Amino acid sequence: MVDVLALVEARLRTALGEPDARAAVTFLGTDRVEVLRFADGDIVRYATLGMSARPMTDPAAALADPVEGPRAELVLSVRAGLADTDKVLRPLAVLASTPQVEGVVVAPGASLDIGEPLWPGAPFSSVLVAEPGGLVEDLELDDPMDPVRFLPLLPMTANEAAWKRVHGARELEERWLAEGTDLRDPLRTAVRLD
Repeated sequence: MVDVLALVEARLRTALGEPDARAAVTFLGTDRVEVLRFADGDIVRYATLGMSARPMTDPAAALADPVEGPRAELVLSVRAGLADTDKVLRPLAVLASTPQVEGVVVAPGASLDIGEPLWPGAPFSSVLVAEPGGLVEDLELDDPMDPVRFLPLLPMTANEAAWKRVHGARELEERWLAEGTDLRDPLRTAVRLD
């Protein structure tokens, strides 16, 4: 059996460079999840490593397939030096454990909420899962395994998350784009939603 996590880490290093820090978190009854930090000028990126070890299972499925099914890792990009964003390591590990703990499939357009600020003083407790393929290309695995997708996370304020539930992910992303919202700003305020 191929070592999926070794391949995932190699893909992250190829796309983002060498990590300058890493932390591991293990929750009772789940696999270990690491969060790697990559510095890139004034941007710092946090990527999970461990979520893709097993395929995500549809909660309606009677049995979890140990080989086939979607696999993903999460990537968060923020501007460095504006907030204590390194405290996002545990919340990211919590989000990466969601498929194992809650039996959900994390996919683009989904909202994930941890119920507390992503880092101290953050105006965000939830994220929008964006489309993969931009920053880190999908990692193809041997058949019959699905590729590993690297899903960008876009922090949302409580008002944005509520608006997204009513209007949808695409509408929120279009609103951000129209307003020129800097989604990497760890201190940004909510976009105008009226």
